[in-house]
Amino acid sequence: MSQTSSHQTVWDPLVRIGHWTLVIAFFTAYFAGDDLFSIHTWAGYVVASYVVVRIVWGLIGTRHARFADFVRGPGAVFGYLRGLFTGKVPDYAGHNPAGGAMVVALLFSLAMTTSAGMALYAVEDNAGPLAGIVTEATFAPLAASFGENEEEEEHERDGDHEESGAEELLEGVHKTFVYITLALVGLHLAGVVASSLAHKENLARAMVTGRKKVHDAEHGDA
Repeated sequence: MSQTSSHQTVWDPLVRIGHWTLVIAFFTAYFAGDDLFSIHTWAGYVVASYVVVRIVWGLIGTRHARFADFVRGPGAVFGYLRGLFTGKVPDYAGHNPAGGAMVVALLFSLAMTTSAGMALYAVEDNAGPLAGIVTEATFAPLAASFGENEEEEEHERDGDHEESGAEELLEGVHKTFVYITLALVGLHLAGVVASSLAHKENLARAMVTGRKKVHDAEHGDA
């Protein structure tokens, strides 16, 4: 079957603007760190807000923004990745299966990063949106299961206690998911380059313009 293709608007403004806002906010928070804590905190709020908005939009948004349009099983994901090496990859109007899996992975990792960060802020300073909701007692049993309380007691005996077990646990979770997110970003960039070469289309530019090459064949509307 012969294919014809045309450029159509696939990504709506919320997806496009939110994508680049998320990139800026995440790296602003990362590089600000504790030295510029206020900037770090507010950039984190932007990340958390967009994660919530994107999840909602994934349920009720435009066609190609919905999870139902691009979330597929492991077979489809690995099949697409194999196709990148064999040169036989089907075209998708929206996210391809690997890209869809990356969207889900990034949203989960960012949700964990920001949730742990806000919980840590609440426990340490009784501040932020979770203040009064999340306390040290909330995570005390979990911290104890990881031996954090024992470590705290050792610090207290040595006279150099700085953080509670809950604080250390939350800080560890926060940092772990920051690095997981960075690793996912690296894989995402590699995937964008590989898919752009395979489909002969600049996918990064498509996330700016919203327009992609859509093929009028079997996989054009997949």
